[in-house]
Amino acid sequence: MKVYEVGAQKGVESLRMAERPDPKPAAGQAVVRIKANSLNYRDVMVLHGWYGPPKAETLIPVSDGAGEVVAVGDGVTRVKPGDRVAISFFSRFVDGPWGPQYFGSDLGGGADGTLCDLGAFPADALVKLPDNWSFEEGSCLPCAGVTAWNCIVEAGRAVAGDWILAHGTGGVSIFAMQIAKAIGCKGVITSSSDAKIAKAKSIVADAGVNYKSAADLGKAVTEATGGKGANVIVETAGPGNLDRSFAAAAFGGRVSLVGGFEQAKNPINTMPMVGKGLTLRGVAVGSRKMMEDLLAALVKSSQKPIIDKVFDYADAAAAYTYMKSQQHIGKIVIKH
Repeated sequence: MKVYEVGAQKGVESLRMAERPDPKPAAGQAVVRIKANSLNYRDVMVLHGWYGPPKAETLIPVSDGAGEVVAVGDGVTRVKPGDRVAISFFSRFVDGPWGPQYFGSDLGGGADGTLCDLGAFPADALVKLPDNWSFEEGSCLPCAGVTAWNCIVEAGRAVAGDWILAHGTGGVSIFAMQIAKAIGCKGVITSSSDAKIAKAKSIVADAGVNYKSAADLGKAVTEATGGKGANVIVETAGPGNLDRSFAAAAFGGRVSLVGGFEQAKNPINTMPMVGKGLTLRGVAVGSRKMMEDLLAALVKSSQKPIIDKVFDYADAAAAYTYMKSQQHIGKIVIKH
């Protein structure tokens, strides 16, 4: 079978294709023929050596994949050959609280990922897809979708009527807008591009704020939310953006930190947390159970993942380059 490997991790040019024997399922495993992948910015970071320690050059990249089960190992009853499935980001994190026992099971980082023809994964990591969902749509769920769900529903404890703020127009933020709709909330998105804001509003967002042209982001978000501020904030930019998120938050707001890209250049002013009674929590994707709950919510609200562009498997490097450019709205998919 053909697989991609991360190589020397000096950029997109390090991505390389290799041949390996077809995997066989061990006890508790299922072999999945991958039909589609979706990219996250984390995948770009891995290829550039920006994501923790250097990885083995033979690591198969990309966390997000969907495909068809072709074989199962001893003891597997959860899935059977022919089932259409998506694969959970943390292959060992099924349910319950987050803990260190799940370190190293992150696909495409601590463990081989899904940018391959065939992969053997714990059967407990698989989630069956609805018949009317494509593999491309299913591949979008594991990282960005589950992260947004965790931020809003699990850590964020959102209730109907809340305002959800998400920064940027990438996969996590667009999923956040979709989840807001699914659970009876409203969503406001930020971007430096008026064109992206307009497109996001035409697709799913209720409001948008240009963080470059707005003199005061907190004030602009408060105005966009009818004077309320954001009850739940999905902080995808990183610690360097927390001051603006605190300013945009409603009293009692919950801020979920998922991105570390923009580091703080100065000490973070935590007084707004005290004054507004805010909660700040870090979020590391989530469990298989969260992916099941996300999928159920999207199906119930008649929504599917929003896909910006689809690339062929042979053009995976071009998909990475497009992801790095951050021109997209929603998800970037690789089709096998």
